Amino acid sequence: MLKGSALLGGACAGYGLTGRLLPALASPAAEPHPLAARAPHFAPRAKRVIMFFLTGGMSHVDSFDPKPELTRRNGQAYGKASSKQKYVGSHWAHKPHGQSGIEITDLFPHVATVADELCLIRSMHGDHGDHFEATLHMHTGSGGAARPGMGAWTSFGLGSENTNLPSHVVFAERKPYAGAQVWDSNFLPAYHQGVRLRPGEEPIPHLNPQKDNPLNLQQAELAMLKQINQRHLNSRGDSELAARMLSFETAANLQRLAPDLFDLKDESDKTLALYGAKRGDNRSFGWQTLVARRMAESGVRFIELVDTGSSGNWDRHSNIKGNGPLAKKVDQPIAALIKDLKERGMLEDTLVIGATEFGRTAYGGSGGRNHHAKSFTCWLAGGGVKAGHVHGATDEFGLTIAKDPVHVHDFHATILHLLGLDHERLTFDHAGRAFRLTDVFGNVVNDILA
Repeated sequence: MLKGSALLGGACAGYGLTGRLLPALASPAAEPHPLAARAPHFAPRAKRVIMFFLTGGMSHVDSFDPKPELTRRNGQAYGKASSKQKYVGSHWAHKPHGQSGIEITDLFPHVATVADELCLIRSMHGDHGDHFEATLHMHTGSGGAARPGMGAWTSFGLGSENTNLPSHVVFAERKPYAGAQVWDSNFLPAYHQGVRLRPGEEPIPHLNPQKDNPLNLQQAELAMLKQINQRHLNSRGDSELAARMLSFETAANLQRLAPDLFDLKDESDKTLALYGAKRGDNRSFGWQTLVARRMAESGVRFIELVDTGSSGNWDRHSNIKGNGPLAKKVDQPIAALIKDLKERGMLEDTLVIGATEFGRTAYGGSGGRNHHAKSFTCWLAGGGVKAGHVHGATDEFGLTIAKDPVHVHDFHATILHLLGLDHERLTFDHAGRAFRLTDVFGNVVNDILA
């Protein structure tokens, strides 16, 4: 009966949508909205997050941690002379960029133009060399058992700046390794889970109401359903029911809000050209990134863009040259977002994250590189981090950390800190213990704080 709301509710049971466009459906006067904004533990540097995740393990030595020695050793045996593993030189030249002089390769020429806004962490390391476990670890802090994702923890800790829109949104054409677990709320209340948007004709399936069920009739049906569910909730206190009720509100709001957010008609030709987006094209990474900025402006707390397209991912065991087309797809939009946010005065309180699950080795077979969790690069921009800064270093082959290691748990602790959240205090009682994003580990990387 409620096609637009009911099916959408099933797909995204658990978000929250305030208000520049539409007032939220009424909640009981005595109870605040489940996703109402919450006070942080201390003054935050960032109010929101936009995260880029390059799935598959992007090669750090071909991008943000170039190694000239690899070029000199290209084709030589790695290890024993009889080894089938060979050193693989980078196919992309590198040079210093900006006033900071940060060295970045030509794989990311557009991102290189915003080098002075970046804070590179060249000494990242994790615990897992498997895609599934490492992707889960980067998002949830756990490499085995499923746990809430970083976006869900952020939503749980801070609520939403706009309860008419989801607090946590994920753009993903295809699911990454570990699937929807990376944006799941798990044992946190279900309305903190991420809402997945798929680039294409219908980013949110079944959003439009049935033609024979006009909006005024649908609203009456939803009001009646809410009354019935509220009575049931009052007598039982079922958190899953509360999340489902909120999903109906969210779905109804999205029917009116989403078309406006997805439509770029109000964006200038100059802005579209900056992102490499085209009017009427809602598939490109440029479109996704520009819509992410629009959502950030409208109060969405945590937005992730997962680079999973038909062209494959960054897992290059052979032919490392294949990174070229992948980088070309995301390079311009990422740089455009940083420039656009800065021009709008939003970069100072928006934390932009560039991450992957692990790096790649200096060697491999068939001109490719193997998985490497012992050292890789992630970066941050805006949101209270040092601009034009490099933290940590690796050896001449990018294989071992030579200075200032940063574990994935440290990375998470720092991100939460920038949002005004103490990672040791942001906990949730479940199964007899207090869980947190960083488990029982993690230290804030103070050296990267502005």
